Amino acid sequence: METFQQHYDAMTRAIARFTPYVDMGLVDKAVEYAAEKHKDQKRRDGSPYIIHPLAVAEIVAEIGLDTDAILGALLHDCIEDTDSTYEEIASRFGQTVAELVEGVTKLTRVEYSTLEEQQVENLRKMFMAMSKDIRVVLIKICDRLHNTRTMEYQSPEKQVSKSRETMDIYAPLAHRLGMQKIKWELEDTSLRYLDPEGYNEIMAYLELHKQEADAFMEHIQARITERLTSVGIHCRINGRVKHVYSIYRKMKAQNKTIDELYDLYAFRVIVDSIPDCYNVLGHIHEMFNLVPGRFKDYISTPKPNMYQSLHTTVIGKEGIPFEVQIRTQEMHETAEYGVAAHWKYKQGIETGNEKEFEWIRRLLEDQQETDAEDYIHTLKIDMFDDEVFVFTPKGKVISLPAGSTPIDFAYAIHSGVGNTMIGAKVNNRIASYDLKLKNGDIVEILTSKTAKGPSRDWLNICQSNQARSKIKQWFKKEKREENIIRGKASFEGELRRMNVSASLLQDEELLPVLLRKLSFDSMDDMYAAIGYGGLTAVKAIGKIREDLLKASRTAVKEPDKLPEAAPASKPSRHKDSGVVVQDIDSCMIKFSRCCTPVPGDDIVGFITKGYGVSIHRRDCPNAKGAADPAQAGRWVPVRWSSADGQPFATTLEVHAQDRDGLLLDIAAALTSLQLRIREITGRDLPDARCQFTVTFEVRDLSQLAAVSNRIRAIPDVYSVRRGHS
Repeated sequence: METFQQHYDAMTRAIARFTPYVDMGLVDKAVEYAAEKHKDQKRRDGSPYIIHPLAVAEIVAEIGLDTDAILGALLHDCIEDTDSTYEEIASRFGQTVAELVEGVTKLTRVEYSTLEEQQVENLRKMFMAMSKDIRVVLIKICDRLHNTRTMEYQSPEKQVSKSRETMDIYAPLAHRLGMQKIKWELEDTSLRYLDPEGYNEIMAYLELHKQEADAFMEHIQARITERLTSVGIHCRINGRVKHVYSIYRKMKAQNKTIDELYDLYAFRVIVDSIPDCYNVLGHIHEMFNLVPGRFKDYISTPKPNMYQSLHTTVIGKEGIPFEVQIRTQEMHETAEYGVAAHWKYKQGIETGNEKEFEWIRRLLEDQQETDAEDYIHTLKIDMFDDEVFVFTPKGKVISLPAGSTPIDFAYAIHSGVGNTMIGAKVNNRIASYDLKLKNGDIVEILTSKTAKGPSRDWLNICQSNQARSKIKQWFKKEKREENIIRGKASFEGELRRMNVSASLLQDEELLPVLLRKLSFDSMDDMYAAIGYGGLTAVKAIGKIREDLLKASRTAVKEPDKLPEAAPASKPSRHKDSGVVVQDIDSCMIKFSRCCTPVPGDDIVGFITKGYGVSIHRRDCPNAKGAADPAQAGRWVPVRWSSADGQPFATTLEVHAQDRDGLLLDIAAALTSLQLRIREITGRDLPDARCQFTVTFEVRDLSQLAAVSNRIRAIPDVYSVRRGHS
């Protein structure tokens, strides 16, 4: 069994090696205080509890943090698990240490109805703490690292749940903070419990091939060392087999066995200066054959977590590919310890206020308008290392998650750019909104003052949490009435699937109970949240399902208690829709996106499941069923009401010869007619042709004809027609 003295000695050795400036008098005082407070507590393996704070303090020292952080690590469980108070710790060790301890304490144990909500709340608290003092989360990550090292003493259920949480939350945080060494250990240890069979398979393979791997790495290392020494470049070189989880991810992503993987070996060359990095790169490429497409320059374009290095993959005469990473010593320490490395080079900095921590505040903002499950999913995308680097027309580098589109780029520039976007150019060619951006792309966003907002479809296209959050914020602020209508339709559709009457929501006793469980002041507030995407109808129903079913059963037994429905008139016209539906009482009206009818079109209505009546043009391909006797019950006569001048969205397809300035000419034609442009997308066609799909608002068919004529008159446009999907 491990002893107090063993861990105390290990901690002091780490302090002497990595943080010799630490006040050991204060450290010993904190050790004595923590040992006294935890004296009656044991770890699961039976060892004294004080071993855990000592081990955490050792890790904190290894990553180079200061005296206050080491004291915070030693005392991090005192407020939570003993009778210590904030005031007592502040009086003995200072307010900063007390705030660190309290900050770490607040990051634990909150009960929520779902795992996603619990994780989001824990993340929110982490980001809040990080925005005040980054050391709080650094201590918490070190705490989690030691807990994973001793996971063998936990129950199997706890091993799996804690490992999943580590993989979902702590490993991405360690990565985003640049702490690669800790991230790797967190991932490898968690994988051991999440997929023991996969973990053991990789470990067995590595052990079986260890001798030949060591021989290969020694040979390559000797060759590189000999070459660089001969040309006078001072360097340190080491080789390693890539860590277990990295291999595991590649096996899953590429659907390959370990012996089919492309490269398992990596060499790191550490030099004195940036010019030396590029000199070494030249020698490596001269000595070995370059693998095309596998060179990355993170020195000139650092990752968002401050990581800098040159990466190249090459193949020697043995036919075995391997990666070479080239960096300076300071880059290496930043790569290993991330933001923690700043304490070595920037003693006394104001933490939490530097430019490199802006992403923390952005993640805090993004979380405000996002459903818990969606936030957890997109956070993993934002925080892991799959990313692309693209450029503005002026050469500014923008880092985005892999798979990002021009929409993500626009919102990364500014929410105002995204909200007024009507198109995009990638490498000086018109691009569709769903184009996946690649490293090195030059992206230009086209905007219009008359384009007053994003499309809801963008939520399904964009990749980054930031873009999705900004789009939802716009709909929440600008489209409340529309959100309420959409949200109510979605919510009542779920009620119908449960065979529960929407009239229950008028019960004066039941409604306050439902609103309290839903955490809304009114049903309209909840409908609006569903409408803009901050909540799903399914999740809302899930929170109040039992109350609704119970009330529904009671209502069946006592039908006289059901609220009376308001009398309806026939025929009906949905408020502000501009359409009259024959023989149907009050209902939702939705204009189909496939044919975008406007007043003057011959129209027909289709009764949808849960979303009211969908209005189509009679010549729409999707309206062919109106003539089918088998579907007669779902197609209803509709007509336009008296014209009131309200705008209707419609779509035109424009075919033209591709040329510079064509998109701007089309946008200018629409703007000159004072029309609101909702969206313009484009794609290239063979023979230097192109197609634009333009969505905008008009009052009626005659105004649409005027628009078509105006666009048709633009040079190089050879056809304009109504859109059908």
